[in-house]
Amino acid sequence: MAFTKKNASALSERDGISMPPSINNKAATRVQNLRSKTLDIEALSQQLLTGNITALSQGITLIESTQTKHQIAAAKLIASCLPHANQSIRIGITGVPGVGKSTFIEAFGNYLTGLGKKVAVLAVDPSSSLSHGSILGDKTRMEELVKNPMAFIRPSAAGTTLGGVARKTRETILLCEASGFDTILIETVGVGQSETAVHSLVDFFLLLKLSGAGDELQGIKRGIMEMADAIVINKADGDNLKKAQLARAEFARALHLFPAKLSGWEPKVLCCSALTQAGIPEVYTLISTYLDNAKQSGYFETNRAEQNQYWMMESIQEQLNLHFFSHPERMALLESYKNGVMQNEISPFEAAQKVLAHYFSS
Repeated sequence: MAFTKKNASALSERDGISMPPSINNKAATRVQNLRSKTLDIEALSQQLLTGNITALSQGITLIESTQTKHQIAAAKLIASCLPHANQSIRIGITGVPGVGKSTFIEAFGNYLTGLGKKVAVLAVDPSSSLSHGSILGDKTRMEELVKNPMAFIRPSAAGTTLGGVARKTRETILLCEASGFDTILIETVGVGQSETAVHSLVDFFLLLKLSGAGDELQGIKRGIMEMADAIVINKADGDNLKKAQLARAEFARALHLFPAKLSGWEPKVLCCSALTQAGIPEVYTLISTYLDNAKQSGYFETNRAEQNQYWMMESIQEQLNLHFFSHPERMALLESYKNGVMQNEISPFEAAQKVLAHYFSS
């Protein structure tokens, strides 16, 4: 309605400004061209091997893709990088949410780069079980490290993967190593006692704990503490310093209850403050001592070989899972049996047998 003196009123509306289109046509065309463009894996591999961060990011994006053509290209990229990988030290860092993993990694990463190390941080963020979305905010939490030219931070969504590790973290490690990073830090979701996956990725497993948060009572439990090569009581500063020292003694006593590790290493407990940097050099010295012992005893190479076997089996299971759930006819059959199970017309076990019988006969 046009605004005139005749119909002037406080309730009258003037014609507003037309909303711009929600999609930028030029940007959409650019994205479409990129998707349809044939990837030059050889060129991408060569750029990645020179330490090109853009090429590394593109390679990681490629291996995280679920599209079949991208998976084929990713396999070629990994094969070309494999001879140049396996030259780094892999450190897993975990702990409950709020323990200060990101702050610790930033302080530790900056310390390592000060020693001339090239550090790649693979931060795995939790995904929503409802929307399947993830914040991926680690770059904002590591404000200083993200600007460090000797560091590379790559957040990834955990998705539906258990163990706090993204589905393609293993391949991402290989690409980072091929790109020249000699220290890989893997920050996990921190989901408690289901972090076996990250333990099978790393050479050293570091567990961060807090004092005064009830964690001392968890010291006698098995699970994640049994896998830890070191426990670090974080936020040991100010009024919390005395509590941290008491927690350190509690955890040290608890560790004596666990069986000896295959590596022969006796896990240690340290205190540190990522805020003041206190204790950070001691953490690095401890890790270096462990690695020296593991290499001298031959455990380092043995552990890496066993991890390779583990991930081969995991890859087989993943491929079988994808193959099983990618068949439309089989999915329709599965849905029909789901309804039968919900109506108590058939037991879950019999339904599973029938669906699997169809799978093996097809």
